[in-house]
Amino acid sequence: MAEKKKILVDDRWYVLAAFARPEEQPQTVKNGHAFAMFDRTGDVGALAPGQEGLYHEDTRYLSYQELTINGLRPLYLGSSVQEANSLLAIDLMNPDLTEEGRVVLPKGELHLFRAKLLWQGACYEHVRVSHHGTAPLQVRLEMAFDADFIDLFEIRGMHRQKRGERLPAEVTADRVMLPYRGLDATLRRTGLRFEPAPQLLEAHRAAYDVTLKPGEEKHLYLTVTCEREGQPVPVLPNYFDAFNANNASRRETAQAASHVVSSNPLVNLWLDRSVSDLAMLVTELPTGPYPFAGVPWYSTTFGRDGILTALEYLWVDASMACGVLNFLASTQATQVDAERDAEPGKILHEARPSEMARTREIPFGRYYGTVDATPLFLVLAAAYWRRTGDQALMRKLWPNLLAALKWIDDYGDADGDGFVEYARKSADGLTQQGWKDSQDSVFHRDGRLADAPIALCEVQGYVYQAKQAMAEMAQAFGDGALAARLRQQAQDLQVRFQSAFWSEERGTYALALDGAKRRCDVLASNVGHCLWSGIASPEHGARVADLLMGSAFFSGWGVRTIAEGEARYNPMSYHNGSIWPHDNALAAMGLARYGRTEDAMHLLAAMFESSLHFDLHRLPELFCGFPRRHDAGPTLYPVACSPQAWAAAAPFAVLQACLGLEIDGATREVCLRTPRLPAIVDWLRIERLGSPGASCDLLLTRHERSVGVEVLRKDEGVTVRVLA
Repeated sequence: MAEKKKILVDDRWYVLAAFARPEEQPQTVKNGHAFAMFDRTGDVGALAPGQEGLYHEDTRYLSYQELTINGLRPLYLGSSVQEANSLLAIDLMNPDLTEEGRVVLPKGELHLFRAKLLWQGACYEHVRVSHHGTAPLQVRLEMAFDADFIDLFEIRGMHRQKRGERLPAEVTADRVMLPYRGLDATLRRTGLRFEPAPQLLEAHRAAYDVTLKPGEEKHLYLTVTCEREGQPVPVLPNYFDAFNANNASRRETAQAASHVVSSNPLVNLWLDRSVSDLAMLVTELPTGPYPFAGVPWYSTTFGRDGILTALEYLWVDASMACGVLNFLASTQATQVDAERDAEPGKILHEARPSEMARTREIPFGRYYGTVDATPLFLVLAAAYWRRTGDQALMRKLWPNLLAALKWIDDYGDADGDGFVEYARKSADGLTQQGWKDSQDSVFHRDGRLADAPIALCEVQGYVYQAKQAMAEMAQAFGDGALAARLRQQAQDLQVRFQSAFWSEERGTYALALDGAKRRCDVLASNVGHCLWSGIASPEHGARVADLLMGSAFFSGWGVRTIAEGEARYNPMSYHNGSIWPHDNALAAMGLARYGRTEDAMHLLAAMFESSLHFDLHRLPELFCGFPRRHDAGPTLYPVACSPQAWAAAAPFAVLQACLGLEIDGATREVCLRTPRLPAIVDWLRIERLGSPGASCDLLLTRHERSVGVEVLRKDEGVTVRVLA
């Protein structure tokens, strides 16, 4: 692979896009801590080096793989990603095979079915070769392979002055082991096991001489394992055992969640894709299920992403929120560590186990540079408690919740002005520490970047929301004094917020206050989060809603992160004019909160219509903010993660906003407040609503200005209420 140049941009953690994106997108599968990107034939890097490969814990364990027939690549017929994105199925056929200018095997007489399944840190591959010709034949199938053990941050564009040592390959009759000792002194190995044993096996090549009669088929199997010293890989005996184990796990997960189906088959494909993507991204940790943020750049634990994904999906499956809360509590900072931007009570930003993280070449081994994960942790805890009635978990986490509150007051508001700000302390940390964390995302009306410490408008809303929610829990748990104090703090914050952040001239809240307490009077989508949290006053909320749905913000495909016409507006930027599904979901929930359900339905329809133009109906992390044209779909952003957890969960949050859906786990009450459905569906059926435990099935039918609700089934003790 050609040496990468050092990134010459201000933002050190920028994801480099140094080459044109191919029209054919990589096929992506994931399970647990491993993910893989293959070309459409199932190969890796066969045409040119790139991002493709098998990755585990941010390290590429398979960097090259190419299947050939008599030295030629098979011809592509079709492929599909199946089994909740853990299985890639591919159909191939032979090209014309010649000898001395004579065709000895016409194209299409051999069918090759290739299946690649990820399961618990290993890739299980099945190759079935079927002969559809009329004469016996013999061909040579070869599989070339290599492992470069490159860190994901190198793929993203970082240059390393020094790398670890590739050790000699170990080869037996049916196995190859490719070892590498990293600069972290850890041995990593890529294991390849072939079944049956090939006729030829070398350090980087396996070959089979396959003889077939007409109508006969042969089966070949390859298991690729990702091994890190001290972490044994539980390899199953064969491909079919892995396939069955994966299916059993997937069925168990699906049965524990609610299921949504509508009258519109395309809506069903969209929602089913979101469910499959979340099943793909959720990884079982010792603390429970956790949605990894996105593939390929963020396939690990992120605090903010995990929290918001769990909140968006909470009404469908509460177990995700439980896993997120447990993990973030277990990694909550307990001491000041400036190199990691850590302070007691602060919630994790991200954690990575790769070589570069372990050598501290990047600061993200366990990094806390986020201003919003801590109040959002409290918001999720309270929402989970209301949804499930799980007092046992809340009492277990109570010390963590109190520590988070203390962080907000003692460290989040370091200057005592009543607002939570951020300013990085780590020399290698993130400059911007809100959800828009690119270096140029917080600026003044004239385009000047804001100086730290920075108080973001949405973060004040999160704190307001968190203190109100914690007051409710404290009251329920018998601490009336704490409840009263938190309620008063929330009210005081709301008053200060209106005064400091509202810009009458612009008709909205400022994006932020800079280090000199000057307003960044920029029209930014962050204000949609202020609607979601409820910190906006009713009169201001109405004006914010009008602005968000106006042409400067709303492109026709969604609300832009920055309004058209602002100083740094760029529809092709990461955070300054693009469209993020999760950002739109929070705005939709905020719009519904302020009585603008029609606008929430408009966003749901736009989100659905944009999905029709994306591969697999999958909403990516973000897309470009160009105005909608009648003859074109939305424009892709070149290095967006796809899938991305909070984008996958976004449709369910917007649907909840349209339905006014609330679930009270303690009383087993399901409530729909002025439910509405957009014109894209005539009816919607929700099964197992409220599960696990007591649940119900509902059928919702759209009328012109209302929704009919029919209870198809409900368990004993469940109450369904519809409020007009």
